Amino acid sequence: MKLEWKTCFRIGVSLFLLYLSITYWSTVMNVVSIAIGAAAPLIVGCVVAYLLNILMCLYEKHYFPGNNTSKVICCTRRPICMIAAMVSLIAIVVLVIRLVLPQFISCIRLLVSEIPTAVEALINNKFIMNLLPKNLEATLSSIDWQNLFSKILTYVTSGLGDVMGFTVSAVSTVFSSIVTALLSIIFAIYLLLSKEKLCSQTLRVVNNYVKPKWCKKISYVLSVCNDCFRSYIVGQCMEAVILGSLCVVGMLILRLPYATMIGALIGLTALIPVAGAYIGAGVGAIMILTVSPFQAIVFLIFIVVLQQLEGNLIYPRVVGSSVGLPGLWVLAAVTIGGGLSGVFGMLIGVPITAVIYRILREDVKKRENANAVEIKEEILSAESEKEENVLEENTEETHA
Repeated sequence: MKLEWKTCFRIGVSLFLLYLSITYWSTVMNVVSIAIGAAAPLIVGCVVAYLLNILMCLYEKHYFPGNNTSKVICCTRRPICMIAAMVSLIAIVVLVIRLVLPQFISCIRLLVSEIPTAVEALINNKFIMNLLPKNLEATLSSIDWQNLFSKILTYVTSGLGDVMGFTVSAVSTVFSSIVTALLSIIFAIYLLLSKEKLCSQTLRVVNNYVKPKWCKKISYVLSVCNDCFRSYIVGQCMEAVILGSLCVVGMLILRLPYATMIGALIGLTALIPVAGAYIGAGVGAIMILTVSPFQAIVFLIFIVVLQQLEGNLIYPRVVGSSVGLPGLWVLAAVTIGGGLSGVFGMLIGVPITAVIYRILREDVKKRENANAVEIKEEILSAESEKEENVLEENTEETHA
């Protein structure tokens, strides 16, 4: 094989860049983090646009469907469906907040108001008072309270500078987050309004600068990724609705308070795979605790049973069937993803595993079909050779 100077140059440059990356790894990672931070609004905007696009496509299918070529409908379909998708998501979040937040705040206030009564009951409890040392009053009187308060005051005043610095940092972080969110939403709107044009331009660039073989492979992988992630998001939302509905029905049967509110909260937090329902269960237990500690215990037992049913039966079937992934691999993806990257790993573990599973499955089928064709061709060639040999022997016998 003859090596050209271009190939040698590319190999040399690649090795040199690899050496620089390994030697100056910390510097490279700092540069990468700065680049990601600068592009954060664009990255978040792409994620928001992808999520909104699912709802927007659903609305576009029902917005005067058919072969309607009216100019007004064609011009208004995309903006109206995009606004409807954004309003739908905002309405769902606002509805859940309106259902949960006021009652949760009132429950916290009720718990705080009950603290003095609980402390007084503990003080009047003879059993608890007998556990305390008899010389407790003498011990408390021997403490130099003036010196202690002066030390606390000195510590607090010395930390005011740090508090001011923390306050300034917090305000700047909040302001930066607001600006990032606004830029992300604006970028997402631009992406949704011109997604066909952007896809066409990207396809033209790839076709002109990438070899056709690689272009076909890249297009196939991106198509599989889009299909798996889209199906996963839809399946996850369906699973959250099912879990929230089952929670409401179960709480109504058990006659537990705040059934609708807690069901909505658990349905929202169930978007986080496996562990999300437990987060909602903690908040729900605090709310029920203000009514009855016994009912709070019953609720926790009910949620544990429901979560086991959901995690081992409903989730693998609903989400696994939507992404074409067996239930065993769904559980494995959630477990491994959570162990590697926590909640974020749980969220993306299933679709990434589904992408790998589908690509490997189709590649294995392709190789098996190719092997079967080769075996069939070998069998046919062997039979044809055998027939030719038989014909030659018959011809020789005839001449003899």
